[in-house]
Amino acid sequence: MIYSMTAFAHLEMKKEWGNAVWEIRSVNQRFLETYFRLPEQFRNLEMTLRERLRSALTRGKVECSLRIDLSKTQNSEIALNKEYAAQVVQSLKWLKETANEGEINLVDVLRFPGVVDNESQDLDQIAQDLLAGFEQILADFIAMRAREGENVQALILQRLEAISVEAAKVQAQMPEILQWQKDRLQQRFDELNLQLDPQRLEQEMVLLAQRVDVAEELDRLQLHVKETTNILKKGGAVGRKLDFMMQELNVNPTRSPQNRLMRT
Repeated sequence: MIYSMTAFAHLEMKKEWGNAVWEIRSVNQRFLETYFRLPEQFRNLEMTLRERLRSALTRGKVECSLRIDLSKTQNSEIALNKEYAAQVVQSLKWLKETANEGEINLVDVLRFPGVVDNESQDLDQIAQDLLAGFEQILADFIAMRAREGENVQALILQRLEAISVEAAKVQAQMPEILQWQKDRLQQRFDELNLQLDPQRLEQEMVLLAQRVDVAEELDRLQLHVKETTNILKKGGAVGRKLDFMMQELNVNPTRSPQNRLMRT
């Protein structure tokens, strides 16, 4: 199976602690590049998430975003360590009296480590829920890449089959094409009333046949079709191989003689 590099996945989570929305999107990129937009209190998850992506993906520019809305209970209720806060205030008063300068700012007191107990916001449990949600959206994201890759694979195989059929038609018509070119050249000589040595005429016919005969190119084209088909069916990370094969298939050396034949 082959995977598309373009995909999008969206996941909404509803928990006791609030709501969260995960999104993952990716576009074509030669190498793997990952970007994250996470709330500040969960920035510590980025390394874990990045490693998880790198274990699942090999190419593409991948952007992951998390939006979270904690419930009022989780967001507003705090546990104040009153005894410890009182000790901090007393210490600050002593420093103020000793230094005889500065003011006691209650906001600074609340920011002092240990004054506010955040156990009411069980961030560890929330983080575990978020990681579980990320696993779910990553699975959805990979599944979408697989579906898109399957569709692309089917389209390419369909076109490869069409190329192979057309190449076979030209191969079957080559004797007729060569004879038509010989007759056309002879007709041109007759119109100009040119009298050529039969041996010289035969040499010209041979040279013309060499220029028109594309049997070798047709064989090479069929080999390219076969190799590209094998690459697609093998699956995996085939982007670079397909890029190369598409370049090889880009030029059709049989178009000119075939078109000339069809016009007759």
